[in-house]
Amino acid sequence: MTDPLYDVLVLGAGPGGYAAAIRAGQLGLRTVVVESAQLGGTCLNVGCIPSKALIHAADTFAAAVRSSAGSDPMGIRAGTPSIDLAATVAWKDRMVGRLSSGIGALLARAGVTTVTGWGRVLDGKTVEVESDGPHPPRLLQARNLVLATGSRPVELPGLPFGGPVATSTDALAWCDLPDDLVVVGGGYIGLELGTAFAKLGTAVTVVEATDRLLPSFDASLVPPIERRMRQLGCTVLTRTKVTGQTATGVRTLAADGTAGELTAGRVLVAVGRAPSVEGWGLDDLDLDRDGPFVRIDDRCRTSMTGVYAVGDLTGDPMLAHRAIAQGRLVAEVIAGQPRRWDNVCIPEVVFTDPELVCVGMTPEQARQADVDTIEASFPYTASGRASTTADPSGFVHLVARRHDHVLLGVQGVGAQMSELSATFGLALEMGARLEDLAGTIVAHPTRAEALQEAALAALGAPMHV
Repeated sequence: MTDPLYDVLVLGAGPGGYAAAIRAGQLGLRTVVVESAQLGGTCLNVGCIPSKALIHAADTFAAAVRSSAGSDPMGIRAGTPSIDLAATVAWKDRMVGRLSSGIGALLARAGVTTVTGWGRVLDGKTVEVESDGPHPPRLLQARNLVLATGSRPVELPGLPFGGPVATSTDALAWCDLPDDLVVVGGGYIGLELGTAFAKLGTAVTVVEATDRLLPSFDASLVPPIERRMRQLGCTVLTRTKVTGQTATGVRTLAADGTAGELTAGRVLVAVGRAPSVEGWGLDDLDLDRDGPFVRIDDRCRTSMTGVYAVGDLTGDPMLAHRAIAQGRLVAEVIAGQPRRWDNVCIPEVVFTDPELVCVGMTPEQARQADVDTIEASFPYTASGRASTTADPSGFVHLVARRHDHVLLGVQGVGAQMSELSATFGLALEMGARLEDLAGTIVAHPTRAEALQEAALAALGAPMHV
């Protein structure tokens, strides 16, 4: 069965795919989106959203534990807390289902046709969709094809997924708490989930092959996070690899050649994600690649005419908000609008405790680029608002160009830091100078004052000691 010709066919309904489809529909393009699972992709169903729900539940439980133990600094006391993890997972699933249904409603409102099934690209204009059941494959044809197939967890040799060895997707569905959890990988996924399970009472060990946690982020941001993990009872092993399974856990090998074993009821492998390219027919297309990724230009066009790609399939950073921005851009490019990818920055956020944000250029990147800079920091110990929440750990650090004071980057670590990422990003996108930041009237007391205070310090007029 062949459908009528569409203007746009989107393969995959994750953040990049549904953003492209909705915007294309809004622009009056005849659009169809193909998705084999739930609308929303990895981010909504088994990634960003459910992990933040688990993190919030863990934070709430940890606060109750502190109150019960009489260690809450504000004097709040409560009875002995408990958690029904199955009920937490059910709450998370209901929330995810509601949000996924909302995406379906947005697609319908934009006039987009949604086809459920596995899509395989036959050529640059045709996709064959196989659905469950006895129905024959369905052929969809379009003038423009948008590839939004997303990514998948990376599997390690000697640690095949299954049984006690889990992906982040598996961990978000656990209805019981493991006594011992080994997290393989000290990147953001491993630390977010490892911290959450530690707060729920699991004994957590993080194993990282490099010399520190969060190796892709500026080193100055890591110590507050590592201190908090140790306070939660987590064990952190750096310069160590997991080489295989044992009957009771895993084998390890340190950089100095020392072999060891760790007991683990469950093992969470979080060493990164790879683009999802298998099974979609992409290998049969004449697509230029950058390693495993599909190469695109500044309009998200691939090497094939009329074929576009967005999201994790196109490389780092593998972030939902990057995919959403690319999806909207692609729809507008197809509609003939003069768009190109010219974002100054893409915020990176880690929802650990405390949270971490990196926007724009880091101090190390500025040095590597031989840029003459001004740098300044504001510690949260000097923040009135942070003090009122009994959590004044962390800081905000900015990097500006010396000759014209234009902001180049902002890094921060602290409670609720994720909520400041938009402020940091907007300042960079608007080309703010230190004088702009210093002259903005910021509500007091708020954590947002930290950026202004850092700018004042950079200008030699600090308001804090």
